[in-house]
Amino acid sequence: MKSEWGEPVLARFPEDPRDRLRAWDASDEYLLGHLAEHRRELGGPLSGAVVVLGDRWGALVTALHAHRPTQITDSYLTREATRANLARNGVEPGAVRLLTTRDAPPERIDVLLVRVPKSLALLEDQLLRLAPSVHAGTVVVGTGMVKEIHTSTLEVFERVLGPTRTSLARKKARLIFCSPDPARERPANPWPLSHQLPDGVGPVSGRTVVSHAGVFCADRLDIGTRFFLKHLPDAGSRRVVDLGCGNGIVGTAVALAAPGAHVLFTDESFQAVASAEATYRASGARAAAEFRVGDGLAGVPDGSVDLVLNNPPFHSHQATTDATAWRMFTGARRALRPGGELWVVGNRHLGYHVKLRRLFGSSELVASDPKFVVLRATAGK
Repeated sequence: MKSEWGEPVLARFPEDPRDRLRAWDASDEYLLGHLAEHRRELGGPLSGAVVVLGDRWGALVTALHAHRPTQITDSYLTREATRANLARNGVEPGAVRLLTTRDAPPERIDVLLVRVPKSLALLEDQLLRLAPSVHAGTVVVGTGMVKEIHTSTLEVFERVLGPTRTSLARKKARLIFCSPDPARERPANPWPLSHQLPDGVGPVSGRTVVSHAGVFCADRLDIGTRFFLKHLPDAGSRRVVDLGCGNGIVGTAVALAAPGAHVLFTDESFQAVASAEATYRASGARAAAEFRVGDGLAGVPDGSVDLVLNNPPFHSHQATTDATAWRMFTGARRALRPGGELWVVGNRHLGYHVKLRRLFGSSELVASDPKFVVLRATAGK
């Protein structure tokens, strides 16, 4: 990535030489160019405490490391990418403060740079959390691709922080300029949300689901998970992983049905794992449970798991890709003991059975309807 702040060498995480997706885009370049222009004209807007919210792969904080910014992210992969990119460019680790969306925000923010997230709810939640640290002189600039910035995006900035306008588009990217008004009465933060599951979905029927902002289907049961809940295997006293747990409904269903099981809830989203733990605690389940933020099953010992349950995502930010599903399946194959099982739910058109057969040698159709399939693959010796 080339800018007036240097030419850092950047990669996504985990790094894959076959991956053609870049670790930055035109919106990152547009924001860095704007900041450089104002540095020349006004003596620099990057004085004081700089906070970067939603930096995708650490591109912004790596470029701006000399200003010792704070990065706030919901993504474990982003945090690890940032660490790797800082090291790749010879930046000392302490130059950038790494926080998650679950950490207490900085006490004062003089420059707030926002990479607009895919989730409007996450944007609202984070701006509300950061608003008390923003003052009238805070420079607030958002950035995103044109297709990511909607009227509703601008309304969130305006409602939470103050008057907001946008720039002209450049290379299909746009900037957002917001003038904070500390006297503005801010709405109460509605997150986390809670809702009650309907009847007819197994052990979790009527139970409470807790979802922090940004988690998939925070206010309702998505149809894929509903279908999966009707076809879950008996966990018994086995070691089970809810892989990509989201708000934890699937793992909680297992824990309620099999009090002797040990359930690991894992996701790369800090918001998701916090949601899963809250959902599990609200359910009154007695099974042993563990909650871990990480890259799939990385860190789980080989051959230590009996059952993996997975509803893999097929988007990485705005890109449609099967890379995440493939990593999840590969990690499950490694972590499963001989005879252990991976159960997957997915849209029929995604063709997961092909990948599972390549990895496991075979896959079995457990259930299907016009939209979804549940597949089972068994680890060999």
